[in-house]
Amino acid sequence: MEINTKAFGQITIDDEKIIHFPKGIVGFPELTQFALIHDKEKGTDTIHWLQSVQEPGFAMPVMDPLLVCPGYNPEVNDELLSHLGEIEEEELLVLVTVTVPKDITRMSVNLKGPIVINAAERKATQVIVEGEQYQVKFPVYDILNANKKKAGE
Repeated sequence: MEINTKAFGQITIDDEKIIHFPKGIVGFPELTQFALIHDKEKGTDTIHWLQSVQEPGFAMPVMDPLLVCPGYNPEVNDELLSHLGEIEEEELLVLVTVTVPKDITRMSVNLKGPIVINAAERKATQVIVEGEQYQVKFPVYDILNANKKKAGE
């Protein structure tokens, strides 16, 4: 499938790479098909993009929460994940959305609303984590810089 995206220009997405969000995502219930894009040009291994197949102008930056919050392990009611099919641990992918404001030092991730993907079934959902343990705007700029310095040593 060919789509002309705002962020990446014309790209080809294999049908078997499309991730289905049967219930859409928070704030955009009508967007149900996405592709996970790894931006090789920008050379980042940390931030990836969930690109909407239906709305080419919509792409969300996402990342692995363990990169910025090593103990991240929210409890999620199994019922919220039931429509994803049987999830094997090695096929489970959890991502969080990244917010990058004009002042990049205020970059944050949403630990309260993770995206859970069953990679084997290519089905996903965004859930809201109960309780106060995780923040909607968890600051990550300093953590990412520290990780970058460690990797360079």
